[in-house]
Amino acid sequence: MKKFIKDNKLLILFILVLISFCLFSMIFVTYENDYFWHIKAGEYMVKHHTILTKDIFSWNLVGKYWFSHEWLFEIILYRFYKLFGNLHIYIYTFICFFILLISIFILHKKEYLKNIPFCLIWLVASIILIHFLQARPHLITYVFISFLVYILFDLYNNENSKKIYFIPLISLLWVNIHGGSSNLIYILPIIFIISGLFTFNSSKLENKRYSKKQIIKYSLCIILGFLPLFINPHGIKMITYPYTNMANKLMISNITEWQPTNLNNIQHYMYFILAFIIFMIMFISKMKIRLIDFILFLAGLYLGLKSIRFWPFIYIFMSHSIFYYVKERKKDPGTNIILLILSIFCILVFVSNIPILRLKPPKIVSDKAINILKREKPNKLYNYYDYGGYLIYKDIDVFIDGRADLYSEYNYRDYLDIFYLKYNYNKLLNKYNFDYLIVPRKSGLSTYLNENNKYDCIFNNKKIVIYKLK
Repeated sequence: MKKFIKDNKLLILFILVLISFCLFSMIFVTYENDYFWHIKAGEYMVKHHTILTKDIFSWNLVGKYWFSHEWLFEIILYRFYKLFGNLHIYIYTFICFFILLISIFILHKKEYLKNIPFCLIWLVASIILIHFLQARPHLITYVFISFLVYILFDLYNNENSKKIYFIPLISLLWVNIHGGSSNLIYILPIIFIISGLFTFNSSKLENKRYSKKQIIKYSLCIILGFLPLFINPHGIKMITYPYTNMANKLMISNITEWQPTNLNNIQHYMYFILAFIIFMIMFISKMKIRLIDFILFLAGLYLGLKSIRFWPFIYIFMSHSIFYYVKERKKDPGTNIILLILSIFCILVFVSNIPILRLKPPKIVSDKAINILKREKPNKLYNYYDYGGYLIYKDIDVFIDGRADLYSEYNYRDYLDIFYLKYNYNKLLNKYNFDYLIVPRKSGLSTYLNENNKYDCIFNNKKIVIYKLK
């Protein structure tokens, strides 16, 4: 044991850094609005021993087909809640983030640990992921992407690799945990196989043709990834769902996380800086840029520019090849001490922030407002989009919530037209005949309802107003 510790002291210390960094990251964990309907759906499925494929949360769409492509995640999340109580969101995010970092740094330990300063810089660059530390299926998707890219690169470097036989398991879990992104399980192998069909060499870019065995195995990766996608509650429909979802212009143009990356937003600069650093590392390196690395860089760059929800992709894609462009560096004196100090620092920061960790979900809607709605028992409630998930969490039927892919076919446009008082909003109010409306106090709709003698204000605080049809 002592010999093992002595021989692997650097690796052990770096694993300690990863653990402490993940703990430090927990102070950035947030409850996102979708959390509430996710956990409620998980609760329903566990208690009723069924998989939801029809809506049960909206009074307007109850019984309509719901493409519940995250059903398994919702069950997992609820199980975590039952097992760990109020700590469940932190334990879930910690496990996912730690496994992701393990897949990046430990599986490539020989390459990364050859240059500790760069290794630490790249670890800090993972701050791009901290923005997404939420109890949502995206974190598991990042882990799947990372393992998939690792497997594909392993075959790139070794034609006899057998790791590809893990792909069916990844595919089966992926399509049921977060089916909306599961098409990457066969798209990434397609990218790899295309990049290896020819050989060329230029001043900075190079490519080598794959061996016959590699081409066969990459083709097998596509098949192994594609076939399990049919094993889900929605069957063949899941194959096209990711594409129809991303082509939904109404949803994409109105939901924040689907918005494109914008240079006019200073918060988006972290993405541009990361992309620039990656490009410069490859460009300045004495090594020629491999075509597959450049393609993955461009793919990650494109996705991140298309939507802020894809920011982590470029970091994950490049984590499995960036070390190729970094020189080996002799271990500096005091490296072990520095790693230990970094670990202690991260742990101390985490411990000092424990008192302010949010162990209970935030009250998106005040208890008083919730109690009024439960007392009044609305039949046709109009609610602000961001309140929907929390209202579901409190067992109140909604008009709309974070499942925009469900509502876009039916009433999402109507919701927007009413909320923003578009030209037909009066007709829509009459069409749905809402008996109660809960909206932000500082909104044009609230002002309109307040001045309309058809509605009474029955609750009003600094943020929320509830109106009742007379």
